[in-house]
Amino acid sequence: MDRLTEMEAFATVVDQGGFTDAAKKMGISKSAVSKHVSSLEARLGARLLNRTTRRVSPTEIGLAYYDRARRVLNDAGEADALVTSMQSAPSGLLRISVATDFGVNHLSPVLGDFLREYPDITVNMVLNNRYVELISEGFDMAIRVGELEDSSLRARKLTETTKRMIGSPAYFQKFGRPQKIDDLNEHKLLHYSNQSSGNVWKLTAPSGEKRQVRTAGWLTVNDGQSLLNAAISGLGIAYLPSFLFLEAMKEGLVEEAIPDLPAEKLGIYAVYPPGRFTQPKVRAFIDFLVDVFADAGPDEW
Repeated sequence: MDRLTEMEAFATVVDQGGFTDAAKKMGISKSAVSKHVSSLEARLGARLLNRTTRRVSPTEIGLAYYDRARRVLNDAGEADALVTSMQSAPSGLLRISVATDFGVNHLSPVLGDFLREYPDITVNMVLNNRYVELISEGFDMAIRVGELEDSSLRARKLTETTKRMIGSPAYFQKFGRPQKIDDLNEHKLLHYSNQSSGNVWKLTAPSGEKRQVRTAGWLTVNDGQSLLNAAISGLGIAYLPSFLFLEAMKEGLVEEAIPDLPAEKLGIYAVYPPGRFTQPKVRAFIDFLVDVFADAGPDEW
């Protein structure tokens, strides 16, 4: 007899508490279930079930075997589901969490192309500026910028951006331009409130020395686009990723504060819950984003 079928019959008897209910669960006769279990016991040379007229219960050996058998059966079920999933067209609701500034500027413009390519997928994109717990909050994936926190989540790098200090020409004309990192103490700075490190800017000096500068902020906001708007209006110096300020810089609305400083590179990642296989809808969207951002990067934003 098939070894997996024998395992399934035995495990179902344990789960259901008897042969009659196990037979109903498996959709076969009670005698067939009994034959499968008897064949398994004969092959193993051990009694796995205590049988009485009133109840059926696993023996000590049966309990140990049940734990391993149930794992094997679950793995086999996942393997079957994987094949089915891999062959099916991506479909269903895709819930995405993304920071407001990146979502508005770079995801929203391309969603139409994705939905036309995958008409059986519907998207619920939630824009927020806080760290979202994907599994507990019911998200399929998130887009995150910068250093990833240690977690069990899986991640795929989509592209990179750079982070630079910028301010408006009017601000530099009025308050002067800092020449070195220590000069920042004399300037009005604009901070991002959701930054895990607080009001600390991680900078690299021209010598390559890594500096962590704790600076007081004149304005603190939990949104990158709002910080850019504040910098454009002359309120101070902001430390922002280039995907936010590049267009404003091309238009002459902002300038780099200390051009001699090396730019900090930040990865842009798709993160999603762990598992033995990725849902087709998630895999399809990540592959789509990889193609979209193939020509983007630190020098193109």
